[in-house]
Amino acid sequence: MHLLFCAFCLCFLLGGRVACASSSSSSSSPSIHGTIAFATVGRVKYAFDIYTVQVPSNLHSISLSRDVPAVADELLQETLLTDGVSVNSNGHLITPTSSSSSSFAPLLKHLDICSDDEEDNNNNNNLCSEATRDDVLAFVSERDGSAQIYFRFLHGATVGSRRIAQEEQLAAPVKIRPFSRDPGSALYDRPCFAGDRLVYVSTREPLKRPRESWTAVFSTDLKTGFTNRITPHGVTDYSPSVSPSGKLVIVATNHGRGWNGNRHDLGTDLYLSSAVDGSNRHLVVKNGGWPSWADETTVFFHRQAEDGWWSIYKVTIADHLTFQDVERVTPPGLHAFTPAASRTGNWIALATRRPESEYRHVEIFDLGTKTFFKLSEMINPTVHHYNPFVSSDSSQVGYHRCRGNSVDAMNSTAALIPRVEYIRSTEPHLSLIRVDGAFPSFSPDGSMITYIPGVHDLDGGVYVMNLDGTGNRRVFSGQVFATVWNSARKDVVYAAYGPSFASEDSTVHIAAIYNADVADLGPDEQSSNWKTLTANGTGNNAFPAPSPDGNYLVFRSGRSGHKNLYIMDAVHGEEKYLQRLTDGPWTDTMPSWSHDNRWIAFASDRDYPGEGSFAIYFIHPDGTGLHKVLSSQGGRFNHPNFSPDSKSLVFTSDLAGQSADPISVPNQFQPYGEIFIAQIDGSNAHRLTHNGYEDGTPSWGRTFIPTADLSSEGSKVFCDFSDDLWLATANNKVASQTCGSP
Repeated sequence: MHLLFCAFCLCFLLGGRVACASSSSSSSSPSIHGTIAFATVGRVKYAFDIYTVQVPSNLHSISLSRDVPAVADELLQETLLTDGVSVNSNGHLITPTSSSSSSFAPLLKHLDICSDDEEDNNNNNNLCSEATRDDVLAFVSERDGSAQIYFRFLHGATVGSRRIAQEEQLAAPVKIRPFSRDPGSALYDRPCFAGDRLVYVSTREPLKRPRESWTAVFSTDLKTGFTNRITPHGVTDYSPSVSPSGKLVIVATNHGRGWNGNRHDLGTDLYLSSAVDGSNRHLVVKNGGWPSWADETTVFFHRQAEDGWWSIYKVTIADHLTFQDVERVTPPGLHAFTPAASRTGNWIALATRRPESEYRHVEIFDLGTKTFFKLSEMINPTVHHYNPFVSSDSSQVGYHRCRGNSVDAMNSTAALIPRVEYIRSTEPHLSLIRVDGAFPSFSPDGSMITYIPGVHDLDGGVYVMNLDGTGNRRVFSGQVFATVWNSARKDVVYAAYGPSFASEDSTVHIAAIYNADVADLGPDEQSSNWKTLTANGTGNNAFPAPSPDGNYLVFRSGRSGHKNLYIMDAVHGEEKYLQRLTDGPWTDTMPSWSHDNRWIAFASDRDYPGEGSFAIYFIHPDGTGLHKVLSSQGGRFNHPNFSPDSKSLVFTSDLAGQSADPISVPNQFQPYGEIFIAQIDGSNAHRLTHNGYEDGTPSWGRTFIPTADLSSEGSKVFCDFSDDLWLATANNKVASQTCGSP
């Protein structure tokens, strides 16, 4: 397969020819309307907030104490810095000093909080005259439908009504992006100050080649609003860190090599350049990620050592900005990663996974005594803590963690996870929502959504709710997945009844669930009004998709020893009618039947059987017209679903690579999954979601819902998500997480 590239296009195989699909922020197609609902692995359970802990002044003595828990209990207390709205992460805390406070004035003006008009500033509760005394937190929040950068000013009584927070979104198009295109739903992440500049990563500019991350580093002058791209075009950069002088930035980068498909280690190197314009860029270290400056010549970073343990390393940079030596800092026997260096003390903060613990914790490592101080474990022993940072004066260590069901200093909705969450859409007539569950599917009129709580939730059952998230009720009990509504009858929902990601000969049936539009099972009530449509002894049957008239179902079955597609009667099952649609030693799965009855779309690995690469194919219901619509070399195109007018297709894909270092987020089986839409011939494909998570199982309904109409109803925050499973083993040199064949 050959791939050709064109400026600002994603290029991939379209049928028998190579096509370039626009990556513009909007397709401007009249067929793009309605609502797309999708699921994200674990994300709705995160409920992250940012906290800090004061670093004990006698840290060295405490780290050598025989009774560390007792001493720590007297000294350690968390301070909550964010407000419990949505998901907040990746903080950067600036504590003003005589040398740094001047940078706040440009920031305040950039945010339209202060101006050159002295009278306006005086009317602003003296904020503008007093703000240089305050700490400033830059952080990432998903409160407005995508990951954006916010600021919070943390100060005392002199600021009156702004004491809790003065937060403004940084990434407004007119303020941060004066020369590039509307960011739409692009991700903004990892903010850090460089004097009067803010350096950060964003996915706002597409990369030409498929299966490569759009993540790049940008630097915005807070005085002028002008932005420079630090990352060379055609290159992916992650995790910027700015030197104490603000002059240099070091990044983790693939340097144009592309993504190798590894879900755990991005295989990056460290490159150094100017923090202003990216000039004088050159290699510092091979094989390193997540860099952090301690001083103008010392950088800490993580890598997986040859013995299998993720560890912290140190590199010393010479006068000519070349590295002199690399030294391993943390010992084997535990995973240590995502370092944050103190700039005034001889210590670093880092995250760990110890063999004896199920939780990720933030610890301090004393570089002199070579000892660990278990910071977060002393405060919250049974909670995961992520991505430590150190305040600019090294007095505080921060991190983000799930807030649990605490609502101290928060609004009343902070302890709830909404059933449906607004996601920013680049299409004016298309609403985009994330569902607290998996396999969402719309009722024929688009007014209701059926879904399951989670793919691996045993006996989770099937639920139905209104489009706005209200009226949630359970309509079926038992272990199911791949839920879908009958296209013509709002009282019938279908599902795969049995274990997901199972072998071809496992017992999984297609079940029809009746009275789905009105059923409401009690907590202990079992389902009664349902039946299986597939015969006993037919193996693994899943992913049902109804015909437009609701009379037939196409589904995937492993009854032949391979997972291929079949069509059966939707009322009486295969006893009345069964037709084999595809046949071969590969996997054809996840079918969707177009509403105009012309096509059945499905995902197939027939080009590379068993290698994990899937393309999207179309076939007529009578078995003719088979052709490939979307594919890329070794890539994934899964979960196709037709738009209500059958002119477009939504699907999940790895076309945009990975947008974050996988070790920096909770467990994601496929962290490269993003939601895309395209026309049914594969053209005009463009990206809808931007994050470091696994987005999947999209469904397209006919009814548009305004953001203001979405309900805040949901479940309590219980923090029931997993940390990276590939860090759970004592020595994870070659561990891989597989989910089986879909």
